[in-house]
Amino acid sequence: MKIAVTYENGEVFRHFGHTEQFKVYEVENGQVTSSEVIGSNGSGHGALAVLLADRAIDVLICGGIGGGAQAALEEQGIELCAGAEGSADAAVEAYLRGELISTGANCDHHHEDGHSCHDQGEDHTCGGHEGCGGCRSGAPKGKNVGKTVRTHYRGTFNNGEQFDSSYDRGEPLEFVCGAGMMIPGFDAAVADMEVGQTLQVHLTPAEAYGEPDPSAVFSIEISQLPGAEDLSAGQRVYLQDAYGRPFPVKVAAKDERTVTFDANHEMAGKELNFTIELVEVKD
Repeated sequence: MKIAVTYENGEVFRHFGHTEQFKVYEVENGQVTSSEVIGSNGSGHGALAVLLADRAIDVLICGGIGGGAQAALEEQGIELCAGAEGSADAAVEAYLRGELISTGANCDHHHEDGHSCHDQGEDHTCGGHEGCGGCRSGAPKGKNVGKTVRTHYRGTFNNGEQFDSSYDRGEPLEFVCGAGMMIPGFDAAVADMEVGQTLQVHLTPAEAYGEPDPSAVFSIEISQLPGAEDLSAGQRVYLQDAYGRPFPVKVAAKDERTVTFDANHEMAGKELNFTIELVEVKD
């Protein structure tokens, strides 16, 4: 059995279609026997599915993935386990234990009985805008809406701290403008840009990941949550909802009887700044 994981610096890379590497694991009798990192050659999701099929991959573990990519994997007979985050090695171990359940095609929005818990690994850089990135009140308007665009960007907080940059990775980000793949403010900024133009934008929480939702903070008795006894405040983990779908949370607090989780997106309530360069528009 072979398992491939979208891969970057030891972590599950956030989006299948943009991954530059896969980590491939050989599994025998439910145990990993070897692993190697391979390049994706910058292919689109259809070609990536063929690449994995040519490598005789049985299972793909990834973060965000769209419906088209999911269909391409199904066509190649590759099982999908989407919605994973954190350590790639830990994600594979969780899959082999039967604890990693796929969200299928997803928007990567951090989406309560029937909870179970497994470690998400170390804190990671959110990457700010990638994936669905929040609820949308309507698609933006502009000449680039509906077209595949490629952008370079740098994202910073108001104090100047950088949280993500495609320049640092050396590869523009590709997405369909207005298709819900980006947070609303990023989509709206790109919608009417010219190729070669660079734009500075400041996004309010409403234009990014929204305000924190108090109802997304909840407590569970440790005795009702397998694995909760090993958790500590500040740790990021996955829970499963009543339908078996995993969603990431942060351990907000823990006492002798209960553990409190915060399911808000880690960027919720934050103002974000982006430098956006439109590199290419594909008709």
